[in-house]
Amino acid sequence: MRLTVFFLLLALSAQAEWTQWRGPNRDGQASALQAPAAWPEQLTQVWKIDGVGSGYAGPLVQGDSVFLHSRDDAKSEEIVAKRRLSDGGVVWEQRYAAPYKPTSAAARHGLGPKSTPVLHDGRLFTLGISGTLSAFDAESGKVLWRKDFKSAFERTWPKFGVAMSPVVVHGKLIAHVGTDKDGALIAFDPQTGEEAWRWDEEGPSYVSPVVFTIAGREQIVTQSAEHTLSVDAETGEKLWSLPFTTPYTQNIMTPVMVDDLILFSGTRAKTSAVRASSSSGKWSAEEVWTTNDATMYMSSPVLHQGVLYGYTEKQAGNLFAMDPKSGEVHWRGPGRLGHNATLIAADGYLLTLTSDAELIVTRLGADAYQPLRTYSVADAETYGHPAVAGPRRLLIKDDRALTLWTW
Repeated sequence: MRLTVFFLLLALSAQAEWTQWRGPNRDGQASALQAPAAWPEQLTQVWKIDGVGSGYAGPLVQGDSVFLHSRDDAKSEEIVAKRRLSDGGVVWEQRYAAPYKPTSAAARHGLGPKSTPVLHDGRLFTLGISGTLSAFDAESGKVLWRKDFKSAFERTWPKFGVAMSPVVVHGKLIAHVGTDKDGALIAFDPQTGEEAWRWDEEGPSYVSPVVFTIAGREQIVTQSAEHTLSVDAETGEKLWSLPFTTPYTQNIMTPVMVDDLILFSGTRAKTSAVRASSSSGKWSAEEVWTTNDATMYMSSPVLHQGVLYGYTEKQAGNLFAMDPKSGEVHWRGPGRLGHNATLIAADGYLLTLTSDAELIVTRLGADAYQPLRTYSVADAETYGHPAVAGPRRLLIKDDRALTLWTW
């Protein structure tokens, strides 16, 4: 008995780093997470904090610290807080006015925020639903600088509110700001907020940029409202682009790279793979394959051992496994799982958090759909990405509460 308690405490004390959108490498991979010998009938709730604020921004973890960006709807304020991972208690909290009125089409998804922050070199960077970009000292909570872009663009958020999650590349903070009709992809000095470069041909969609090395050149790959595109990671020079549009201008999925192929998708639009290349210093991209068999809306897929696992909007939401080299679907799970899902690949398993607050544990493998357990992990909708908080710990943010689970 004492030995069992010892190992449980050891598992709880070990910590993970989950410092940006979709984890350490922005790819949904969680090497720090350890699966149990057998998944239990129920997960164990370590603590739950109600009233932490609304929104879809995922929590971050570093050491014994949890960082959360949320909203107080009653006061039209956004909240940025640091909490203790051990018990959920508040270390510091900052608030700022964030007036925002969604369109009728966006009202279903609340008042945000939808962008997951990024933690880098002792600083926390948040991007609010109406386009306010802030830098905080992670230790003290002091506001280091803030930009609202009201003087730069006619509007400061796209039609459904800001949803792209910033990234730090080569010591620069990258954010796609403004509205879909008038905006810019900008690199900021994290210490001062000064601009290092900007690409302003097109405004943002809802895609979170990722960094890929293609033919030896490091590139920021993202989507605008009408294109999949790449810019040089150091200079912001546009390298290549391809047209890509979705109904109601809703490009959302985080691109994935498999060898030399870049995969992306969109609601009621094809899932595609493109290959970018350079000839005599001129870049271009060509389409390699497309499929309509597994289109993706808000959910971003994960790659594991050469297989792409994703969540398609088809059949009212189901999981699938795909060959990323050809687009062939290996298997598809049952439908009607919900409007959206976030995915984590870890230790031989796929953890799928649906928007209906169910955590589905599936064995990874291309042969067949192999579900093992389904857990109820919240009392409200769960659109925010969960955070791995240790070898056997998962932080879940629903529309009002933050809960730490273990197994």
